[in-house]
Amino acid sequence: MSVELPAPVGEKLAAGAFLLIDKPRGPSSHQVTAWVRDLLGLKSAGHAGTLDPNVSGVLWVGVGPALKLLPLVLQFPKRYVGVVALHGDASDAAVRAVLAEFRGPVYQTPPVRSAVKRERRVRTIHRLDLIERNGPRLLIDVVGDSGTYVRTLAVDVGDALGVGGNLEELRRTGTGPFREEDSVGVTVLSDAVAQASEGNSEPLLKLLHPMEQVWQEFPQIVLRDSAAAAIAHGADLASGGIERILKPFSAGQRVVLITRTGRLLALGRALVDSEEASRRRHGWVVDAERVLADASEFPASWRKPPAAPPIPDVPPSPG
Repeated sequence: MSVELPAPVGEKLAAGAFLLIDKPRGPSSHQVTAWVRDLLGLKSAGHAGTLDPNVSGVLWVGVGPALKLLPLVLQFPKRYVGVVALHGDASDAAVRAVLAEFRGPVYQTPPVRSAVKRERRVRTIHRLDLIERNGPRLLIDVVGDSGTYVRTLAVDVGDALGVGGNLEELRRTGTGPFREEDSVGVTVLSDAVAQASEGNSEPLLKLLHPMEQVWQEFPQIVLRDSAAAAIAHGADLASGGIERILKPFSAGQRVVLITRTGRLLALGRALVDSEEASRRRHGWVVDAERVLADASEFPASWRKPPAAPPIPDVPPSPG
């Protein structure tokens, strides 16, 4: 699909941006992402956090360089509102007590219909509250780690109450710092594209969120110029390359590596905590997993030592 969009829109797409789409019930997340791709006239787009076809709500869709932020977006906890239908009688007190028991780390096995391998895993439920009740139907508010299966949670809650239960309705209301009030339907995007093609790009520009809104949520390490060049060419981060640390982090946590000018350079995983990284004089502190900058824009500040001159042939001295 060919779309003629004003230069400011094209520049923002080329720099990397994302949209918060209010996915309707019916289409798959992949279908919605394809609609966004085609409306913007792009070759590719990607989404983070798949929603089942019968689930609605916030769907993060990245375009251009923002696709490289998928590992970060997948770290965000997700918030849902759902309807759990109990298969028998249970008091309000019993319901609230059981919901409280499920807050914290829980074991889950993905549902049979899920697209991932069905292995038992641990997910943390940060919030599980009863909003209201209508007979056997419970309206619940859930915040869980990425990868939490609310359908499985509903079944487990019913089993814990001794009456059984299942999930009837589900809507994602948030992904990390992004809320449903920030999202728009595909028809709104379509209207904004139509206005942009007629010369009014402002509505569409407002829907294209900058990449900074994602990576600024994570701990950031400011690099010295020499370290930035080394990482752009594929190296990991040693302690000597740290200019300063903007937010504490723990070993194993994802971190963002930025230049002195505030430009995003790479994503990595901390090998030590921020205190140890600041204290060390030598050694590796971050495994740089994904470089987002163009290495050609960072001239190498190191050089291989010149090769030693060849040793001249010396004729043997006479007897």
